[in-house]
Amino acid sequence: MLGHRDGHGFVRRDDNEPDIYLSPQEMRSVLHRDRVRVRVVRLDRKGRPEGHVLDIVERRKSPIIGRLLHENGAWLVAPEDRRYGQDILIPKNATANAAVGQVVAIELTEPPSMYSQPVGRITEVLGEIDDPGMEIEIAVRKYEVPHRFAPETLAQTAALPDHVRPVDKRHRIDLTDVPLVTIDGEDARDFDDAVYCEPLKQGRGKTAFEGWRLIVAIADVSHYVKPGDPVDEDAYERATSVYFPRRVIPMLPEKLSNGLCSLNPDEERLSMVCDMLVTSTGEISAYQFYPAVIRSHARLTYTEVAAALANTRGAEAQRRRDLLPHLLSLHEVYRALLKQRGNRGAIDFEGTETQIVCDDNGRIEKIIPRTRTEAHRLIEEAMLAANVCAAEFIESHKHPALFRVHEGPTPEKRLALQTYLRALGIGFSLSDDPTPGEIQAIALATKDRVDAAQISAMLLRSMQQAVYTHSNAGHFGLSYDAYAHFTSPIRRYPDLLVHRVIKALLQSKRYLISGGVIEATAASAPAAKTLRKGGKPAKAPTSTQDAALWEAAGAHCSANERRADEASRDVEAWLKCRFMRDHLGEEYSGTVSAATSFGLFVTLDQLYVEGLVHITELGGEYFRFDEARQELRGERSGVKYAVGSRVRVQVSRVDLDGRKIDFRLVREGETDALVPRPRAGSAGKAGAAGKGAASVSDELKDVQTRDRASKGARAKAVASRGAPTGKQARGAKPPKRSGKR
Repeated sequence: MLGHRDGHGFVRRDDNEPDIYLSPQEMRSVLHRDRVRVRVVRLDRKGRPEGHVLDIVERRKSPIIGRLLHENGAWLVAPEDRRYGQDILIPKNATANAAVGQVVAIELTEPPSMYSQPVGRITEVLGEIDDPGMEIEIAVRKYEVPHRFAPETLAQTAALPDHVRPVDKRHRIDLTDVPLVTIDGEDARDFDDAVYCEPLKQGRGKTAFEGWRLIVAIADVSHYVKPGDPVDEDAYERATSVYFPRRVIPMLPEKLSNGLCSLNPDEERLSMVCDMLVTSTGEISAYQFYPAVIRSHARLTYTEVAAALANTRGAEAQRRRDLLPHLLSLHEVYRALLKQRGNRGAIDFEGTETQIVCDDNGRIEKIIPRTRTEAHRLIEEAMLAANVCAAEFIESHKHPALFRVHEGPTPEKRLALQTYLRALGIGFSLSDDPTPGEIQAIALATKDRVDAAQISAMLLRSMQQAVYTHSNAGHFGLSYDAYAHFTSPIRRYPDLLVHRVIKALLQSKRYLISGGVIEATAASAPAAKTLRKGGKPAKAPTSTQDAALWEAAGAHCSANERRADEASRDVEAWLKCRFMRDHLGEEYSGTVSAATSFGLFVTLDQLYVEGLVHITELGGEYFRFDEARQELRGERSGVKYAVGSRVRVQVSRVDLDGRKIDFRLVREGETDALVPRPRAGSAGKAGAAGKGAASVSDELKDVQTRDRASKGARAKAVASRGAPTGKQARGAKPPKRSGKR
């Protein structure tokens, strides 16, 4: 059951049929995220089902986060997540000495009913709302992100050695003399991949090979994190590290993520290696996997590598003169792989990514565009190559695993996209079964248009979300027949599972996800006995049971990946709202980044912040939304607002609780980014002019990249605001906004 901040709700059906609407009256006895049984009682005028709650199947037991209030002699907590719809009463003896206005976590002691509010008790006092980092503390609890390791996990981690021991090096290839290097961002703390490349010529005549040897060494997390151990159980529960501005909630304890499993320079580390031969045309002609011991010869940053490649006689190149030949070889193999990527027809959307820079108090100091250099792309292509080899290796052995699957447009989405392109006069037709090359051709042909960002967003929206699943269906966006995540086992659990599978196959064994056991016999004997933890024999599950377990693991990892993204977006949205509160009344130039039936989303040029100009702020005429063209058009004046339109707006309202920023239209038709006009009594703030753009999907640009692209909160804003009423659509005076909960 999903609540809505306006009081109603929706029941998301287990059979994936259309959601069932619940009126505010029906919502009085239930809370957001409860499991319920409902009966459809009627269809509305659009044929959508409305329901009546018959039974509450399961109450959500997770804590509710909110602020403690004292009103009319009663203590209550107003949930931070407005979808709960009701305040929770707190008995006087259950306040845990929390002060009014503090952020607290509560558990319910009495559920709501048709005639009474829910009652709860405070279990944790988080602090004041303006405390540094409070928005992260709220988010990890609001989205139920595990943020404390179990005592057993910490004890097991503490018992691990501080360095690689001689016994750990057994049956491993010694690559410590190979000048592998890590290349990451300046603020990176864990290094899970190292690379090396050298030109290679072998043989003569028709069998001659000319190209490169590319080595990608990945931290061998599976050596330390064993199936069924406390560390493994915690890692599976988290499934991924969660990245916030200035803070990371890691999948593994710090001793592993920043210590034993981090490929720190000049320290011996255990790794799993993908050793590849890449031809001059960018094809991977051969590869092999093996466990190794490596020593990173340098910790390089994207900035210094890009500078060295741009000027081989410059200061950065001279500082790394011993490594420069290998860096140049890496650049050469990258260009060959990139060319092969183009021949393959993989999709590559260009766009502006942003980075939040915070001050010492954790508040936004500025938002700057993130520059993607040749060094970024070099690492991305190397990681893509290793991931493809991992998937192909597993596929060739017909072993179950988690593949990263990204499917293309459904028939319905393909038709919607075709209609949209036709409305814009873009002369591209899609086949009944579109290929990645067709999508990429449209992106390339429209990249210089003013509405290129919106076209890219529509192309992206036409495809399905990437997921982890044991059923390989290929990766549409990257145009791969098989793709798996292998390169980030420190921060992604699916990568750890892929490592375990590859290790088992190298030993001619089979990895079973049930209980994390490996058969003691060859992989061709699926019914052989296995060893459970403790040494007791057990019969291996059937292939059907094993497939079901893999599928469940894929669903779990996919869901937790989405949870991590939602928590990160929520924190970024809160920080941006807090940032914009200091700019109320100021005017900025911006670009329309999306048009909807209820208004325009505008991205400010200098601040890279997006907000809504509600349709009621566009003037006193009827504006009609053209869904095909994604634009609003005034019926009387003919004025239209579409993606790419230049506007001048004033910051009119910031709703910190709702994570919403509202703008008021000052005038349209601006062609230059202007210095913001300060509000009365303010000195104003100005930033460097720039062009805002919608963020690009991290999955399609580089599925495995370590740098998480900043994502907008547009979807959250759309869901919370909803469509306007008929009167609002005609430009009537907007309703008064209440600050009450």
